[in-house]
Amino acid sequence: MSANPSVVSSNKRLDGKVAIVTGGASGIGAAAVRLFSQNGAKVVIADIQDNLGQEIANKLCENVSYIHCDVSQEEQVINLINTTVDKYGQLDIMYNNAGIIDNFYISIVEASKSDLDRLLAVNLVGSFLGAKHAARVMIPRRKGCILFTASACVNIAGLGTHAYSVTKHGISGLVKSLSAELGEHGIRVNCVSPFSVATGIAGRIPSEEEIAQNEMFVSGVANLKEKILKVDDVAQAALYLASDEAGYVSGLNLVVDGGYSVVNPSMMTAFATHFKPPVE
Repeated sequence: MSANPSVVSSNKRLDGKVAIVTGGASGIGAAAVRLFSQNGAKVVIADIQDNLGQEIANKLCENVSYIHCDVSQEEQVINLINTTVDKYGQLDIMYNNAGIIDNFYISIVEASKSDLDRLLAVNLVGSFLGAKHAARVMIPRRKGCILFTASACVNIAGLGTHAYSVTKHGISGLVKSLSAELGEHGIRVNCVSPFSVATGIAGRIPSEEEIAQNEMFVSGVANLKEKILKVDDVAQAALYLASDEAGYVSGLNLVVDGGYSVVNPSMMTAFATHFKPPVE
């Protein structure tokens, strides 16, 4: 038996809760949809990938549904929130996960304003609008949880393009700002910041070969060995933040990067190489 009576031993960590997951048709979002549903939540998938989103909703239980939503369009976000509340009577978890990327390895001198505008519209403005309209329905109930997917590039440079990094730093700042305002209303605000993981963020589902290649590359540079980061690992972090187990956690950027952003092994590697005893 748990020593803390407020912590209930149950596999249904989100029983009785209603959640929206934007970008829920693929990648981290789809993993979160499955995990939230398995833990008892009624889940609304919000995405622009209609076939994928509806397919997931059809495969899962009747408590999972799909709504088309371009998060960069405020009227569509308003419709998403209102439709969810009309259907279920409440909104407990708003997971602003939808995101896109630009071209990898692009120099600042080659970056285009159109790419920056596109990333800002989806990653940052979309997250802002999701939080705004979720807060609108959560404040009267004086409870709720607003989540975001940021990135480990918020903690260490060189993990993303400049435009992408701008949007993810904006999300990190928004988390802090919102936690200061919404804490007064009993609403928690947090984000998850993953290391590199193969998802459909580029606008298509990666092939098994592409996923394997990405995992091989990432495992080579990762700090934590014997483990490859999967979308399910990120979803598990989001589940914790969404659950009552994190009931007094707000303003947190939960970095899921195996310690990459806080470890620089180059000095010890150099020492080990330089002072390696001669082979007899």
